Parts: sequence; structure tokens; C-alpha cells
Amino acid sequence: MKLTLGFSPCPNDTFIFDALIHHKIDTEGLEFEVFYDDVETLNQKAFHGELDVTKLSYHAFAYVADQYVLLDSGSALGFGVGPMLICKDDPEKLRSQLTAPHSPLTIGIPGKYTTANFLLGLAFPEATNKVELVFSEIEDALLNEKIDVGLIIHENRFTYQDKGLKKIIDLGDYWEKLTGCAIPLGGIVASRKLSSDVQQKLNRVLRKSVEFAFANPKSGLEFIRSHAQEMSEEVMYKHIDLYVNKYSLDLGEEGRKAIKLLFDTAREKNIIPEIKEELFLKSSPF
Repeated sequence: MKLTLGFSPCPNDTFIFDALIHHKIDTEGLEFEVFYDDVETLNQKAFHGELDVTKLSYHAFAYVADQYVLLDSGSALGFGVGPMLICKDDPEKLRSQLTAPHSPLTIGIPGKYTTANFLLGLAFPEATNKVELVFSEIEDALLNEKIDVGLIIHENRFTYQDKGLKKIIDLGDYWEKLTGCAIPLGGIVASRKLSSDVQQKLNRVLRKSVEFAFANPKSGLEFIRSHAQEMSEEVMYKHIDLYVNKYSLDLGEEGRKAIKLLFDTAREKNIIPEIKEELFLKSSPF
């Protein structure tokens, strides 16, 4: 059976999916047509139900929970992994301006439905003057003074200081102090149109792929590098170490609690719609 699969070209995703799409594990008869896109493009594809299986932001998942169910493996959750607000000039001055009523600052964000943007709205509800950019373009937009503040994700955590940019706030740290929970960034979901049997197969083979990656961390090096643009190997593996962890293998009770808290918080603030469906895939009895 062939399924459409979407994930980002970022090292954490290519690390996780390498064994799955290159048949380094038994995929139980499943084949995949792969689409590589930035996270906001994947979010938009999920809104239109274009893919059978996809990575997406947890913020976006709230809007498509009626179409997709969350798999146990492949998620990006953790401590010290959150998005960051950065700037070119005085971070304290800009932070103060972000809290002012109807803040005039222009903020470059990596997508309306990213979890990063949700956290921004939680921490700075007055900061609404936002411009959507591809995440990899935000640093240059700051340097060229096209925006006042940038909301960065992924490997930009490791590169912004090299370009002379400065941190205003780590929004992951903000969330951790607020809740004591890991921050849920993105997860892997399967279409509810797929049979329960296929959903359970996906759940099993994705876990096998993550297990293989942990056991053979250099196995997918060339594949990961081929999608990592000009990233050095050191930055690639820093990225992987940051975003691939125990929650990527299995959300577990702790991971599910963090996701539920994220959604409950967002719902209380009317950031997301009410969710009536069960978010998590039910465990197979087999």
C-alpha cells in the first residue's frame, strides 16, 4: 500500500524518517511517496487533507484533529527546544515595546499556525503586527531591517548569534516556567480516513524507524546532509540532539499531558477551536 508522507527537510525529521523511507526496517508492506516542505506548508497541506501522513505543528493540529490522529512516535517535544524571539539592536528596549498596547513592532514569524506563533501570542498578546516568512529567511530579514523582531525555530537557534543578532526571550523557557511541562512543537499524524489497521502499522513502523536511528545515528548521514543545505555536520547533530529525544520514540503519559495542557491553555484563551475528537491513537491490543 502506497501512502503520501510529508515532513520537513530539517535534520530531526530526516533523521527520524531515514530508515522508514529507505527500507532499513520492515515497513509491513507500506510504501511512501515523500514530500519535503517547511512546517507551515505542511500545516497548510494538512488543512486541505492532502497527505495521508504528515508532520505538522501542534498549533495546526488543533484545527485538523477531525481529519488526523496523532501517532505515538516522531514528535518534537522537550525542554530547551522552544522558539526564540530575536532582534538586531537593543533586546530590553524591544521587549518593553512588545508589551505595550497595540505594539507597533513588526514581527517576522515562521507561520500563523506554528506552535511558535501560539507561544508568541501567549507571552505577548499585544504583539499582533506580524509578517509570515519562511523560517530560514527571518534572520536575513532582521539584518536587512525589513522587520523589527524575528521569531526563530529549528537550527536558527544555533546560527543567530554568529550573525550578530540578539535574544529577546526564549519562548520555550517561558512555557516551561509557566507550566513545568515540555513544550510540544510538532507531531506526526495519520489521516482518519485510513483504516485502523493501517494507522496501527504506521505507528509500529515509525517507532521502528526512530529506534533504528537511535541505534545507528550515522546511518542516514548522507540523506540528512543532502537536505540540510549549508549546515555543518556539527550543527546538524546539535539540531538532532535537541529535537529528537524520548518523546520522539514514544510520547508516553508525560508527553500526552504536555500536549493536552497546550491545547487546554490555547482553548481557554480562544486561540484554537474546541476539539471533540480523541487526539491520540488508541493502543493496539496486538
